[in-house]
Amino acid sequence: MIADNPWVDALLRLAVIAVLLPLTPIVLNYLERKIFGRIQMRLGPMRVGPHGTLQTIADTIKLLTKEDLRPSSADRWTFELAPYVVVVPVFLAFVTLPFTADLFVRNLSMGLFFIVAVSSMSIVGFVMAGWGSDNKYALLGGVRAAAQLISYEIPLILAVVAVAMIAHTGDGRGSLNLAEIVDGQGRVPYLVWQPLAFFLFAVAGLAEVYRQPFDIPVAESEVVGGPFVEYSGIRWSMFQLAEYGTTFLLSVLGALIFLGGWNWPLGNEAGAALQVVLIVLKTSAFLLFFIWMRAAMPRLRIDQMMSFCWQVLLPFAFLQIILNGLVLVYDWPDWTLGVLSGSATLLAAYLTYRGARQAAEPYSPRFTTVTYERVS
Repeated sequence: MIADNPWVDALLRLAVIAVLLPLTPIVLNYLERKIFGRIQMRLGPMRVGPHGTLQTIADTIKLLTKEDLRPSSADRWTFELAPYVVVVPVFLAFVTLPFTADLFVRNLSMGLFFIVAVSSMSIVGFVMAGWGSDNKYALLGGVRAAAQLISYEIPLILAVVAVAMIAHTGDGRGSLNLAEIVDGQGRVPYLVWQPLAFFLFAVAGLAEVYRQPFDIPVAESEVVGGPFVEYSGIRWSMFQLAEYGTTFLLSVLGALIFLGGWNWPLGNEAGAALQVVLIVLKTSAFLLFFIWMRAAMPRLRIDQMMSFCWQVLLPFAFLQIILNGLVLVYDWPDWTLGVLSGSATLLAAYLTYRGARQAAEPYSPRFTTVTYERVS
């Protein structure tokens, strides 16, 4: 009966996203606090509920009931619509995100393109939040957020395109269907053939969710909170919802296109229960990486952050596309791509390490000695 009624079917599918998206920040925030506590040799939240399990629920209730304030000089419509412009793209991206071979809302033939397209819309929301707040710190944070997102989305998208180029399908190579991309990794994940694309995706993903060392747009020491410094209550929580939702989205997407999703290492014969276990484990690995980087990495300066993208990540992203094109045009074996991409990954990692060492050196201004002579 549900399948015969398109309206009921659509509402049920939307209800799945409406439940999943709000639960994501509640669970991830609790895990993040506990992992932070473990890394920093402390307990984390322990008071509200058993071992602090109800702490994030209490925080959610507080934010929902907190007074919603708006600066008197702020642009009303821009200020109030900005959180929705940031959250709605994340909501839309979940529509075509498969979790197993049979567990998804909609399996779109161009699902990968749809996710990349709608996720880029959040840039407008950050600019609206910064400009509409009528606050110089919020405006500076919004401009920095837009510059960072626009810059780091280029290598992120190129890394995704690199995977789509070599995706094995039934009628040849190349696919934007996430289910077909996963099916092509039954025995060997694309991480083996394209470690450089995986490196670019992981680093650019950190920048997309403002995780250290790329948190300069929301750094409290720089812009006292970023583009949403004037927001409170439920509107502020919507920005947090978008951040954690995007983190979860990128983690699932990385698990699908690089780690074999629900197939590898068991292949297509893995049952539904094993598929859920595999996708949860691989997604958790990405989430742990995002949380670990936030707890362990220092903050970059704005010039270091932008130059790293344009001088390191972007050239290597184009290099990966060129390597894929050579392998496809000349029909080279897959191991050739793995060797070339692996060599480029080592070079990119070395340049990143050298840049990090230079950024960690203490700043020592150079003083010029000025001599004076008596004028008679």
